[in-house]
Amino acid sequence: MKQRVVITGLGVVAPNGVGLTDFTKALKNGTSGIRFHQDLKDLKFSCQIGGIPQITDDLKSKYFTDLQLRGFNSSGILYGCIAGMDAWKDAGFDLNPNSELDYDTGLIFGTGTSGVEKFREAIHKLDEGNVRRLGSTVVLQTMASGISAYLGGMLGFGNQVTTNSSACTTGTEALLMGYERIKYGKAKRMLVGSCSDHGPYIWGGFDAMRVMTYKHNDSPTEGSQPMSASASGFVPGSGAGALVLESLESALERGATIYAEVLGGEINSGGQRQGGTLTAPNPEAVQRCIKNALHNSGIDSSEIEVINGHLTATSKDTLEIENWTKALQRQGKNFPFINSTKSLVGHCLAAAGAIECVASIIQLKEQFIAPNVNCEDLHSGIEELVSPEKIPHKKIDLEFDTIAKASFGFGDVNACVLFKRFIA
Repeated sequence: MKQRVVITGLGVVAPNGVGLTDFTKALKNGTSGIRFHQDLKDLKFSCQIGGIPQITDDLKSKYFTDLQLRGFNSSGILYGCIAGMDAWKDAGFDLNPNSELDYDTGLIFGTGTSGVEKFREAIHKLDEGNVRRLGSTVVLQTMASGISAYLGGMLGFGNQVTTNSSACTTGTEALLMGYERIKYGKAKRMLVGSCSDHGPYIWGGFDAMRVMTYKHNDSPTEGSQPMSASASGFVPGSGAGALVLESLESALERGATIYAEVLGGEINSGGQRQGGTLTAPNPEAVQRCIKNALHNSGIDSSEIEVINGHLTATSKDTLEIENWTKALQRQGKNFPFINSTKSLVGHCLAAAGAIECVASIIQLKEQFIAPNVNCEDLHSGIEELVSPEKIPHKKIDLEFDTIAKASFGFGDVNACVLFKRFIA
């Protein structure tokens, strides 16, 4: 028998808020986490702004031992572990390093690159002939599955423990992979999410591609402008998002708080055909992904009330809106409300899908729509398709039941998931 899957825990490390309380407040107030970074200016970046979570040494010490922090230099793993452990605790479980092995719980936690700063540090030591001084954790901090290795051991999971990587689609894909595992009875619980490092060695390639904005170095919080006519490229970000997925049966049995139900979704690829490339989506595949997500969830397009889009503040925003209108067969005033979390945190790359899934669940649980900041001058191509009132500039309190979240990544890969408010 197929299991219903619900969300019982959330954790987030975002540029505008670390932890659910601060992140929720930032979403409601439209608070940006994007700041100017002197090191980017010193390195002659065109884009000198970005979103980096504010993590203190005191906060690190609450999650890691002194031994674990010795020689530690991987921001993505740091963010992922904090978000993952917060989600696990939020779901009502203890953070016990001596807990018994839990064969009912697994972990799918994605990333794009891992430990770039640690890898750079190691390269310098190797170039100086100091291979014996690399340290015992350099492999763990730089291997792609470093985040799942750290988290899986910290929490003692005995089911599938792995890392996925699909560019900007990573976090949403991880959620759907975990959902499938529970749905078909292979696990009771799955901790899912994704993380991304920050800094010039992650962001430099995008700056070289000229896809990041260069116009707001003196006004950082105005830099990320999804759906705006003035949008001049995305703002880079970093962080992590994490969610505990659980069978409804297990959640009810232990009296867990349930944030929402995962109705279903779809993952596909455009194959870099029919207009799709390494960096651009195949529109037909995007529409197919959305349509199949609806079909797999057993709902009609008319039931979608809110969309949390991918919407990066690039030239592809108009195409994304067009794809939504065609897939849902809805436009104008009949189109759902839509927003982009990236207006507040920037594009958090591999972490984007997970952070934005958390943002979607928070909005669904607390019944509000977060504002799209920096979108006063809506792009004319979007305005032709969607009524401006459907793209709120300020928080809207709204009773709604269903929200769609989609991510579209480099390599022409797509994922769409449907969440529904859970009412016992």
